[in-house]
Formats: sequence, C-alpha cells, structure tokens
Amino acid sequence: MSIHPPSPARVVLLCGPSGSGKSLVAARSGLPVLRLDDFYKEADDPTLPLVEGSSDIDWDHPDSWDAQVALDAISRLCATGSTPVPVYDISLSARTGEETLRLDRTPLFIAEGIFAAEIVERCRELGVLADALCLNRGAVTTFRRRFVRDLKEGRKSVPFLLRRGWRLMRAERTIVARQVTLGAHPCDRDEALRRLAVAEWAGKYTTAGRRHREAER
Repeated sequence: MSIHPPSPARVVLLCGPSGSGKSLVAARSGLPVLRLDDFYKEADDPTLPLVEGSSDIDWDHPDSWDAQVALDAISRLCATGSTPVPVYDISLSARTGEETLRLDRTPLFIAEGIFAAEIVERCRELGVLADALCLNRGAVTTFRRRFVRDLKEGRKSVPFLLRRGWRLMRAERTIVARQVTLGAHPCDRDEALRRLAVAEWAGKYTTAGRRHREAER
C-alpha cells in the first residue's frame, strides 16, 4: 500500500534477463524511457561485486548498480516531469556525461533495465508505480539476442561475453523467478505492450480527472 499521495506522473518498471527485448518494447510503446543501465557503477568503484571464482566484475549483480540514484531520478520525474540522468558507456564501464530527461506532461513513463524489479516495492511505497513487468522469451532466444547485440555494440571482449552469456543462460529461470518474487508480472512482448497501453490510458484518464477537479476549485 502506498504511503504517499498520487504523483502527477507514474512509472512502469520493465525488467527481464539481459537480451529479453526490454529496450525494443520500451521503444515500441512510444512512451518516454528512463534507461536504468545508465545508473551502473563505474569500473573503479570498490564496491563492485565479482563473479564467484573469477576476476570478472559481475555486472548482473544488483550491487553493480546504484539503486538509490535511480530511484531518486524516478521520483523527480514523477513529481516534476524532469530529471538529470547520467550517460553511461558500457564498453568503458564509465559515466561519460549527463543529459536531461523530460516527460512533456506525459502521465506515464517506462524505467527499463535488468535491475528494475529491485525497486518495485520502493516505487509502490512512494505511490509512483503504475505497473511492473518482467519480459521472458526463453533462455536460448535471449542468449542469442544478447550475444549479437553486445558483440555489435562492442560492449565487452568476446571471451567475456561468452562466459557471461553461458552463465546467464543457465541462470535465466532463477533470474526470472527472482524478479517475479520482487513484484514484476511475467509476460511476453505482446502482453507487455497491451499492459503498457492500458496503463497509459489509465494515466491520461486520471490526469484529465485531476485537471477537471482543479478547474472547478
């Protein structure tokens, strides 16, 4: 249950394993998008976790990500419609700049990333959560899409990508189960787009009602 009054805008948290199609769904929705990958910690951060039994940084562990800074950005967007966000270069594992994301009076936006489920409950408590979705497309499909994308974008070395891809493919069921336990609804691309459309309609209806009541005062 929310302990805060409704905000002018609300967020749909979109999670799922790396490579499950979150960015594609977010783009197809037509809604403003906050990229939660931009809130990764930088490579020289001493708190970064390592893959067990390896010297590789575990970029799939929630501790590799700054949840509080991401949550602060979501809260500002919901309250004011604008927030500064870092620009993160995954190939460098570093923040390379800053930009401003504006909603332009849109009552709904998407925050997408593999760690989105980590803040479902906190967003609900703040009264800013419209929905939370977990994309699930199957481990083999996700492995293939993730590897092709990461190779094309030069995100990391090929050996690193192969080690990570194999590890994530074996862990995919566990990853999805954890995100669902944290409050995200499991769905495929089509269902996600339908739920986003419903949430957008509800947001516009609520906003119109609020403006009508304010005009009558």
